[in-house]
Formats: sequence, structure tokens, C-alpha cells
Amino acid sequence: MHKPLIAVLMGGKSAEREISLQTGAGVVRALADLGYATQTFDDEDGLIDGLRAARPAAVFNALHGGAGEDGTIQALLDWLGIGYQGSGIRACVIAMDKWATKALARAQGLPVPRGRLVDAAHAEADARAFGLPCVVKPNGEGSAIGVSIVREASALREALAKTGAAFVLVEEYIEGREFTVAVLGDETLPLVEITPHDAFYTYAAKYTAGGSTHTVPAVLDPHIAALMCRDALSLHRALGARDYSRIDLMLDRSGSHFILECNTLPGLTPLSLFPDAARAAGLSYEALIERLVECARSRTSRSWL
Repeated sequence: MHKPLIAVLMGGKSAEREISLQTGAGVVRALADLGYATQTFDDEDGLIDGLRAARPAAVFNALHGGAGEDGTIQALLDWLGIGYQGSGIRACVIAMDKWATKALARAQGLPVPRGRLVDAAHAEADARAFGLPCVVKPNGEGSAIGVSIVREASALREALAKTGAAFVLVEEYIEGREFTVAVLGDETLPLVEITPHDAFYTYAAKYTAGGSTHTVPAVLDPHIAALMCRDALSLHRALGARDYSRIDLMLDRSGSHFILECNTLPGLTPLSLFPDAARAAGLSYEALIERLVECARSRTSRSWL
């Protein structure tokens, strides 16, 4: 029996458009292999009319950043009554705001790097007062877009301009190893260590073949790994995230770990971390996509169908 139509939202207008297109292409292929009919949507402006005409059984949201990840699309789909995979409005709004995520993590007693949110109009003076080295990043972007590690004061102005943001997050630089914890349902998948072949885990290191090495499961003291997974799951729950998320962490040379951020719509490209973690847990890419589609379909209201 042929399975129902699934609408795949991909592309969009954010700075992560190209990565979204890659995620969307992978999802469409997997859905086809699973027997689902698909229709893709890349125009946010005509989305409501397009969805009403197509009448999909559910939406697979393959957007990254911007309206696709900040709660906007989630609110629209909730209003229409169409189920979608991933977190709802509240979790998306908070997770997309790095400063809000940091504040929530601190309130839960979770370890995060020292940092401050600065207004772009006064950012240079505030950032200089924070101390070097530091990490400068836009408060509401993903995929390491606009991120710089500043080691010298002379590089600060350029780093701030690179963010292109009205509000900039300045954080202490944690020197050490980088990890990510994938959460599926309410369980953590095998811990992944990221070894970038660049100054840090830049956009190029994330999305260029050979740009980084993913070691999964990570080779790490089991006690430290368990603590990192515990804290990542605590943040996922505190955000109210659902279905899946990915929490990035740093481990310094003393063995202390720090949570950097939570991604409520993790990339699902051939080079992405979440599918690597799923495979290490014995879950194929197609099985992962089917599980997420089932979550989406369970939320579609009867009035829509």
C-alpha cells in the first residue's frame, strides 16, 4: 500500500539555505525509498496556499536557521493543524537564542562558558572588556556562521563585523576537545567527538568532505562521557525539546565540560553528525527518517485530514 504524501520544507531564506537543501534532498530520497509520496516547498511566502492545495499527511521540516528554526514555521503549522517533526514553538524560540539557552542552562545548574550579550552599537568596547582570547558569534545563527576566535585585540573589530548581527555573544574560549550529543526521543545516542581540520569547527569544516573527522562512539573516559550525556539530556528536557536535538559541548584540558548550544533541527546531510550517531546506535538513515515522520503524522489534527 502506498504511503501518504509528506510535504518537505527545505531551502528557505536563512544563511543556512544551502545546508537545508542538502538535508531536504536526503530526506526526500529516504522518504521515496520508504514508499512515501513527497512534495517539496521552498517558498515561505506561498507556503500556506501551497500546503492547503497539497493536503499532506504531515510536514517534514528540513529548514535550518531563520523562520524554519526560530518558532515561526512551527507556529504556522500549529495554526494549520499540520503535524511536523521536531520541537514546538517554545523550545525553538529559546534554542535559537544562544543567550537565552545559556541562561536556561545556568538556571538548571548546567556548565556553560562565561559570556555576555552585547549590543552591536557598543560591541567593541564591551568585547574588549571581556578579555582575550574569546569567541565572538551572532546570537541567533547556526552552522558556525559568523563565528570567530579572537586572540588579538586588533582582530576584534573584523570579528564583530563578520557576525552581521544586531546582538553578539562574546564567550570565553575553551581550549580542548569538541563533542556532540544526539538526543532521539528521550535518550542519548552514542557520543560523537568532532576533530575539525580547520582552526575550529567552521562552516567549511562542517560541510566540506574531509573537513572534519567524526569519531563515534567517542574514545573517552566512560564517567566523563556519561556526565556529558546526562547534562545534554537535561538541557533537552529543560528546553522542552521533542523528538530529536543535538547538543554541542567542549571538554577542556582539565576534564571539565561546557555546553555550547542546542540544535532543535539538526542537519541530516551526508556529512551531518546526527545520522552518524544514529548509525552507531544501529539506526539507518531511512529508519531515522521514518521514525521522525511517524512523530509528525501523530500530531496532524483530524480537522486537517
